[in-house]
Amino acid sequence: MQVIRGLHNLRDEHRGCVATIGNFDGVHRGHQAILDQLRERARSLSLPVTVVVFEPQPREFFAGDQAPPRLTRLRDKVELLAELGADRVLCLPFNDGLRGLTAREFIELVLVRGLGVRHLVVGDDFRFGCDRLGDFALLEAVGAEQGFGVEHTRTFLMDDERVSSSRVRTLLASGNFAQAARMLGRPYRLGGRVVRDRQLGRTIGVPTANLPQPARSLALQGVYAVTAALPDGRCVEGVANIGWRPTVGSHRPVLEVHLFDFDGDLYGQRLSVLPCAKLRGEVKFENLDELKAQIHADQARARRFFADAAGAPLPLASAPLARETVTSDSSAGFPADHDDG
Repeated sequence: MQVIRGLHNLRDEHRGCVATIGNFDGVHRGHQAILDQLRERARSLSLPVTVVVFEPQPREFFAGDQAPPRLTRLRDKVELLAELGADRVLCLPFNDGLRGLTAREFIELVLVRGLGVRHLVVGDDFRFGCDRLGDFALLEAVGAEQGFGVEHTRTFLMDDERVSSSRVRTLLASGNFAQAARMLGRPYRLGGRVVRDRQLGRTIGVPTANLPQPARSLALQGVYAVTAALPDGRCVEGVANIGWRPTVGSHRPVLEVHLFDFDGDLYGQRLSVLPCAKLRGEVKFENLDELKAQIHADQARARRFFADAAGAPLPLASAPLARETVTSDSSAGFPADHDDG
């Protein structure tokens, strides 16, 4: 799978494709239905599948720190899109230049001259362009002129509820990881590369693996019972703090994981961490002794949780799903602030 960063990196071999446009934050089951739709059309036309995304996401550009937290970093998003059959991801920098394009300029530069799109799949309430004139009807009209088809996406419903990135965020924030996993089609994960920090945990007898996190990716914040997938394939239970570590301070958010009954060197290695239950929110303690006492209490609660849950499966993508429906009133989303990504 190819990742193309910016229009200037498009080449002749990238022209001619079936494409969609959106944020695809979380790459949830609604997004997966769109990829199914794309693959079907791509097979019928013998063309590659191209997904157009933006970095930063439009809402982040306009709202800054007030934008909703991301469910997936760009790296993870690209990996998930590849697993779902995307042949190419075109990542467009969302900046003043891009936001200043009129709807027709966007179509001409990106879809016609850039990608040579043969078929486009977008929501029928898709809006784009600085003039706010870009919509599904304009795409259909230009498509008829330029020789590409336009098809609207289908909303993915579970239990009569629309699957969306905002709904997944709400479920995660409430600690409903099982329902979030059903909407994502997989357990929610955090991860990153373990770095050396101040090693404060070792001084109080609680060594941790520290994984810096982008501020925009904090869909969760607090203390959680977790399982961590190690590079050697083992899964180890533990407890994690996700956030800013208010007692000791941090200049950027950190995923700080203490693994139960583990002794090993993880520096420089990548970990994948699955939150299983929220234990509490972040709290600033008066001193390290209070922090240490609370950490031991958190460990005890996490161990009890795993003991009570012994034998119960984690919420996997293959778990039985409730009634699901595909309808035809969905959206993709650039640059309007659609929450389905």
